[in-house]
Amino acid sequence: MTDLVLILGDQLSDSLSCLRRRDPSQTVVLMAEVMGEATYVRHHRKKIVLVLAAMRHFAARLRAAGWRVDYVALDDEGNTGTLGGELERAVRRHGASAVFLTAPGEWRLKLEADGWAAALGVPVTVIEDDRFIASHADFETWAEGRKALRMEFFYREMRRRTGLLMDGEAPAGGRWNFDAENRAPPAGGLFLPEPLRHDPDAGTQAVLEMVARRFPDGFGSLDDFRFAVTREQAQASLAYFLEVALPHFGDDQDGMLQASPYLHHAVLSPYLNIGLLEPLEVCKAVETAWRGGGVPLNAAEGFIRQVIGWREYVRGVYWREGPAYVFRNALEARRPLPDFYWTGETGMACLKAAIDQTLDLAYAHHIQRLMVTGNFALLAGVDPHAVHEWYLGAYADAFEWVEAPNTLGMSQYADGGLLGSKPYAASGSYIHRMSDYCGGCAYDVKVRSGTGACPFNRLYWDFIDRHAARFASNPRMAQSVRTLERMGEDRRGELRADAAACLAELGL
Repeated sequence: MTDLVLILGDQLSDSLSCLRRRDPSQTVVLMAEVMGEATYVRHHRKKIVLVLAAMRHFAARLRAAGWRVDYVALDDEGNTGTLGGELERAVRRHGASAVFLTAPGEWRLKLEADGWAAALGVPVTVIEDDRFIASHADFETWAEGRKALRMEFFYREMRRRTGLLMDGEAPAGGRWNFDAENRAPPAGGLFLPEPLRHDPDAGTQAVLEMVARRFPDGFGSLDDFRFAVTREQAQASLAYFLEVALPHFGDDQDGMLQASPYLHHAVLSPYLNIGLLEPLEVCKAVETAWRGGGVPLNAAEGFIRQVIGWREYVRGVYWREGPAYVFRNALEARRPLPDFYWTGETGMACLKAAIDQTLDLAYAHHIQRLMVTGNFALLAGVDPHAVHEWYLGAYADAFEWVEAPNTLGMSQYADGGLLGSKPYAASGSYIHRMSDYCGGCAYDVKVRSGTGACPFNRLYWDFIDRHAARFASNPRMAQSVRTLERMGEDRRGELRADAAACLAELGL
């Protein structure tokens, strides 16, 4: 009797639940590279390389640990291009009597896996993914009966549960949240660090060549691939971040500089999200660095909040809300995604910088995503599902469970305020304050309207006007609505006309 264990490309963890308590002599591990997973959205080519190269290295790690691994490469003859097709072939190849897998992280795959038992004619057992701190049941228990699912209160529960940054029953430093100290504009300088780079070995180079061959016109550059693809490399990246960047992480985490795409960010989320690192492992290392005196509390708390707070919280929201969440459109935005999101060809310097960086690196930090590319799409009324699919494909760390709530909820307010208490809409002044983008822009950030004015300025008040009835009852937006109302109907008509002209000038 042979058991077949399927491991997905974002499940590259030694602690994976479907491997636990299994007899390697009675088990075959299946790992499959399939076009269906590479193409369900238009993925950045570096993201495809990261996942496939990490899969291949993890397969070698499993073999070295004594597991039989049946590995199907993208170019293998007979590859069906789907996970279900490769499972069916593997069941026949090995005469498997049962299939086991750790629960997929996305609704898309969960719904597909629900049909595998009937299609294969053998039992399929799905085991909970316990690499997260909060199970689905834990989140449901926390959320039940609450009028609003605010992350801050969930985060405090995660701090209590893990004991991270706690002094007994009290939060370290007497406060749960030091975010107010982490909003300074970037200072710049000549010696800002970059994340540890990992030059491709022969195995990764082979994947780079295959992806270049299979996706010659694909989205994003393949040049200068530097991601970790093994657990040891990911651990080295963590150690490097702790020493070099974490001490200043809090100071400039919301800043944006053209010449320094990383500032002091960790760029560990791709490794967390494919399983090379685990959340408690990373957070305990950050806490140790703080308790050792080398890291200020605002930096340690800001980082840990992103991992055990925000990351766990958005996963809970994603699974609680169901597969239809990605189609929500509370603001009824219908405009197509502008072509420049795929090319970077725009005169708006901030958008060009963020998109060019994305094309080059498959990376942009949270403020670039939220307040530049996301903010413009929100103000312009772009279809949030199109924005969602772009973010899902564009970034190396993007998997739907974490990306969709961030995009549809936090960035585009498409869920009507379930996730975020306000839409993150801002004029050009925010970007000017937090970046060096505006100095070389074709548009003037200090001009409010008319040709040549910053498009963020021209679109902001029109956005408030379009949704004034909804926002009037929102405590965090009501002041903007009152300001708009004081302008009078004539001025509001001028703002609407100027916004329409702006969109037309941008070809939208």
